[in-house]
Amino acid sequence: MIHVVAQITLKPGCRSDFLAEFHQLVPLVHAEEGCLEYGPTIDAETPVDAQVTDDNLVVVVEKWESISHLEAHLVADHMQAYREQVKDMVVETSLQILSPA
Repeated sequence: MIHVVAQITLKPGCRSDFLAEFHQLVPLVHAEEGCLEYGPTIDAETPVDAQVTDDNLVVVVEKWESISHLEAHLVADHMQAYREQVKDMVVETSLQILSPA
């Protein structure tokens, strides 16, 4: 099993439109073989002083059965269509792929 943390930095003011597009993608990804968890998250409102928040950041938390399942996900037709739909909203995307320790 692997965990993936995808950080998607958005252009200012695009988060609600981006999330509307992303939520349409989620059921398609959940149906993929090997997907154990997949969903967008945003900064929670908390009184914790150490927290750094960013209104232009969406963090996708993912869990996959294997690297090969993740690789298939990354090239799936619906992922390519999604990237095309949101390309004008996204500044940068970074992935962190993790193994349980």
